[in-house]
Formats: sequence, structure tokens, C-alpha cells
Amino acid sequence: MTTLLKAVALGLAVILVSGAVLVAFTFWQVSSTVSARSIDIGAAGEGDAGPPGIGSYENGFNLLIVGVDNDSAQGAAYGVRETTLNDVNILVHVSADHSNAVVVSIPRDLVVSHPECTDVGTGEVFGELGAAPVNEAMGRGGLPCVVSTVEELTGLEIPYAGLVSFAGVVRLSDAVGGVPICLTEPVNDPKAALSLPAGTSIVAGETALAFLRSRHGVGDGSDLARISSQQLYLASLLRTVRGNGTLADLPRLYALANAAAGTVSLSTSLARTDTMVSMALALADIDLDKLVFVQYPGSTEDPAFPGKVVPVRDLADAMFAKIAADEPFSLPPAPSTDEPLALDPPVDIPDGAAAADPVATDAAVPPDTPTPTPTPTPTPTPELLTGLTGRTAEDDSCAQPGGG
Repeated sequence: MTTLLKAVALGLAVILVSGAVLVAFTFWQVSSTVSARSIDIGAAGEGDAGPPGIGSYENGFNLLIVGVDNDSAQGAAYGVRETTLNDVNILVHVSADHSNAVVVSIPRDLVVSHPECTDVGTGEVFGELGAAPVNEAMGRGGLPCVVSTVEELTGLEIPYAGLVSFAGVVRLSDAVGGVPICLTEPVNDPKAALSLPAGTSIVAGETALAFLRSRHGVGDGSDLARISSQQLYLASLLRTVRGNGTLADLPRLYALANAAAGTVSLSTSLARTDTMVSMALALADIDLDKLVFVQYPGSTEDPAFPGKVVPVRDLADAMFAKIAADEPFSLPPAPSTDEPLALDPPVDIPDGAAAADPVATDAAVPPDTPTPTPTPTPTPTPELLTGLTGRTAEDDSCAQPGGG
């Protein structure tokens, strides 16, 4: 059931990154709805005037999208749970010069330390925890505690956050108008009510949910494998929103905004029209190949934490050092799903013949040949962080079914 929530959170993250909903929130009704649902996370600057004005957001920012697995508004539609867990935690970072962005998916079972938190509703104080799954933070103090826990994990200050639940995922996917999903082989997962052919299908509504929650149709059947499927969907959704004219289509934009407004609670620092629009404008021109979706590096092989994910600290520290310094990085290439290209046939040189030396003849370099224009210095290639898994928003490669 938690993967239904992931669909909501991932969809919301795409909308926030693309700027579609942020710009649409300039409509008064949507803006007032968001303000009424806002949550104080105690971030520095909450209650201040925010960015100086629309179009003038000059810095980078960090935004945390948190998904919870139960919500009173959705009733028992997705089952009854005794506690609230933050099963989806997606950190969005935009560089100060707006040239690149990173979207980090934090696995729900990642074992982390937890800071002391206070439940603002009850006043109950929760002490520090040395090692517990990250999804326990919500029950220890709500959204402010989740933000504090992820700040401690990543070393980043997170002044903006959004909270979503299961409810509304179908509305969000339908409002977009469907998302193309490419598969190398057919998928048939009765447990998720999913059946898709090989090739590209446009998925929306319940079918989009089925793809996002499927554990037995794509990958190795694990929750971590589903993050890859969800990143594939997320990247395609972003390309769709930016490429199908949504940003210039006011009715579609407003429908998308309404779909999100009723299913999201934003931090008070974010629930301002000028803040959201300024952030949207900062994101609008980032090249798709400079927007990276990545999974927090972790291992499931620690016998001390069976069934959980333990951070790979060295790799995580290297990644967040890059993020903190606004330095782009690259991911290892994904396995190709295409047939290899045929090489040109070799030139047949007769026995005893020698290849001509192009410099040995006077005609090779005429005396009056102008001096070549110097080649511009190439832009440095971002450092490869081996061991990370993910994709760029530009990557339209197909999912490879498997598992069981």
C-alpha cells in the first residue's frame, strides 16, 4: 500500500520541479487552500517576506517531499494503520546558479540516527535514537521531525517541505493526461492488477498506480527496485509536463493545481504565491540532462539489520558534498536496451600495399592553408560517482521486467 503513497509523492515532486503547479497556484482559490493547510516546520525565515519578488529568486534551495501512509481524509480506503509513517522522503536540491538539480529518493527502511523531537500538537518529547528506520520520524513529531531527521542525515539545511498522502494520486496522474512508459518486455502482475505490453504505453489513473506499486512485474521484486520504476515514471512525467504545453495551457494547469492543492500540505515557508512562483521560474530552464534522480546509497546485507537498508556512508558523503557545493555529478550508464550498432566494414588493403601517409605529399597541406581556429576548451565533465543508481530526466530508456 505504501507504494500508492509513493505515486502521490513522486507525482508531486515532478509537479514542483517542473513548476506547473507552482505557477498555477497564483489562482486565488488554490493559493488560499494551500495556505489553510500549511504546516510550521520551524524553518529559518518562516513568517518573513520570502524571496524579494516573482522572478528574482537568486539562490539555490532544498525542498523535502514527505509522503505518509495514512490520513484521516482518505478513511480506510488503503487499510487501517496504528501509526503514521513517512514512507516516502524525496529531497529536491536546486543549485544556486540554477544550472542543475538533484532529486534524492531516501528508502523508507534506511536505518539512520534520529534527533530529539517534540510533537507540537501534544507537547510530547521524543528522545534521540541511535539507529532506526527513517520512516519512524513522522510518528515522533510530525513533519518538523522528519525535516530535522533528514537534515541530520544529509547535512543540508531544508527550509521548505511538503506533506502528501495516498489520496489524490489518481487525480494527479489523470490531470497530467497520462505518462509514456516504455518496457522491453510485457508485464503481467496480477497482484498489482497490472498488464502492459512491450513497447511504450500511456499510463494514467489506476494503471499508473499499478505500475508504481508493482513489485513482481519490474525489477527483482524489492521495494528498492520499485524506486527505479518510480524514477522512470517521474522522469517521463517531467518530460511530459515540460513538453506537452502544460505550462501554457491554463485549463490544464488549473486542473493540475487543483488536484495537488487538496492533497498536499506545504510548510508555511513554502505556502506563499511569490515563493512558489519564484522557485518555479528558477527551475524552468534547467536542462533535462542536468536534472538527476538518484537513490540514497544503501545496502541490505548488514546482518545486524535484517530486512532494512544501511547507508553506504562513504558514497553518501561524497554525493552530499557535491550537492552542498552545487557541483554536478554523473551516474554510471544504465545497461543498454538497444541492439549494438554495426561497425563500418574494414577497408580491404591489398597484400604488399602500404597505407598512404597524408603528410608525406605536398598536396596534403597546401602552403596557403589558413591557420585553423583554436578549438574551444570543453566544459569539464561532471565527476562520475560509481555505485549510485538513478537516471537523468532526459533518460528515456525502457524498464526491464524481471523478478518475481
